[in-house]
Amino acid sequence: MAGLLTGTAGCAGDDAAAEPPPVPEPLDAVHRAAAELVRAGTSKARTAMEMATGGTRVTIRGEGVYDYGRRVGRLKLVLPPGPTGTTRRPPITELLAPGALYMRNRGAGVPADKWVRVDTASVSDGNLVTGGATDPLAAAELLRGARTVTYEGPGRVAGTAVRHYRGTTDLARAARFSSGDTRRALAAAAKGFSTTAVPFDVYLDERGRVRKVRHRFSFVNDHREGAVAVASTTLLFAFGVPVEVRLPAEGDIYAGRIADEA
Repeated sequence: MAGLLTGTAGCAGDDAAAEPPPVPEPLDAVHRAAAELVRAGTSKARTAMEMATGGTRVTIRGEGVYDYGRRVGRLKLVLPPGPTGTTRRPPITELLAPGALYMRNRGAGVPADKWVRVDTASVSDGNLVTGGATDPLAAAELLRGARTVTYEGPGRVAGTAVRHYRGTTDLARAARFSSGDTRRALAAAAKGFSTTAVPFDVYLDERGRVRKVRHRFSFVNDHREGAVAVASTTLLFAFGVPVEVRLPAEGDIYAGRIADEA
């Protein structure tokens, strides 16, 4: 190819050399996104989960790191103020692992030095929403279930050139094309959400890696009437950073009852 370009440069001029590479077929590019993250190894992550509740929209923000090969990560989540608007809640530290989520400062009654462990396949949303942040790899694995995708054009995310794709994925289909613990978690979500159709916008860099993905979920909350709308956004950057995640020892895991927070 290089020789061909060199041989035709005199005829085509600089314009041909400056042509951008072809846009990958949208459905294929989106389906490959999770595999490209595993190939990338690690990254930093920022998350935002917006939920409409009681006429008020609240946002939980997180920041941390993730190892896509080992499927482990660490996030620190900043919670919105309490119902009065004046009570500041301590941040929650989350450790993400295959089939499990570990949380510190999770709820009332949990000792400060203890972790709460959640089996991600046991919660009705597969922990796509419950933990206050969507697992970065699970967010990409969700795209494996995409049925319709359109290319919206080029753009930039945090200074990086990206391609913007928009479409709808299906939770049940994503579960079938995923493996292991991710499959079980997504299968649980397919049963727990009010609809298996999940609209998304994803921004992929030139290597096909997710730089930003936004999912819009609809699920039924036992404590509220009707479906709850949730928008989960994940921003990935600084690929290749060192990631060290040490999971809690059995003796550090709280086994008592967790009180509901107002």
